[in-house]
Amino acid sequence: MAGSRKKRPLSHSVLQEGRNLWTVNANPGVAVRGESLRKFRGVEHRRWDPNRSKLAAGLLRTRKDPSMLLPEEGTTVLYLGAGHGTTISHLHDHLCGQDNESRGRLVAVDLAPRCLRDLTYLARQRPGLVPFLGDARKYDTWGVLVPSKVDWLFQDVAQAGQVDIFLTATKRFLAKGGIGLLSLKAASERQQDGNESDVFAKAFDQLEEHVEVLEHINLTGFEDQHALFVIRMR
Repeated sequence: MAGSRKKRPLSHSVLQEGRNLWTVNANPGVAVRGESLRKFRGVEHRRWDPNRSKLAAGLLRTRKDPSMLLPEEGTTVLYLGAGHGTTISHLHDHLCGQDNESRGRLVAVDLAPRCLRDLTYLARQRPGLVPFLGDARKYDTWGVLVPSKVDWLFQDVAQAGQVDIFLTATKRFLAKGGIGLLSLKAASERQQDGNESDVFAKAFDQLEEHVEVLEHINLTGFEDQHALFVIRMR
């Protein structure tokens, strides 16, 4: 039964219940993208669907302590390729909380105007979320939003040269010892003479030349043709 599943807190605002993840809703009563709302000990949580969020999938699939994949509450983080806001909203629950009681700051960059509209609407309800319309590769246009280096960076940009974009971003914005997560889409990198495994192996080798690779998480089953690379800045 669902009520008998063991509950494991990953942070003050993120809860693992069996193979489900939940975050304390920073905007009570409102579901962002139709997700389930449920109360644990009187506190409203939103279900964090790992089939719609690579970060959630990584939290469930990692062989290490999943809390290591989360940023510290109340800090400033950078998210490149923010999309329509599914992962962003749960990350905001963790990082900022209701009315930004934790004083976090989530800089969310995306190239698509439609995504920015969704993120801007979300930001009106969630203080601490800072959306920006921009190309992840052209940080001179949005880098002013991140004046100091951060301790956590996530990239989910489905375009060729994902590893190069990520390494440039980590060098510019990730502090020494900081954690970076790269969601790599194999189909965006695949060569005619290679396959998915080759793409991931090449990415691992390329990353290892510049940063410490902590884990390579295959997301097949949650998000096919995707892997999540967890790195630490040397």
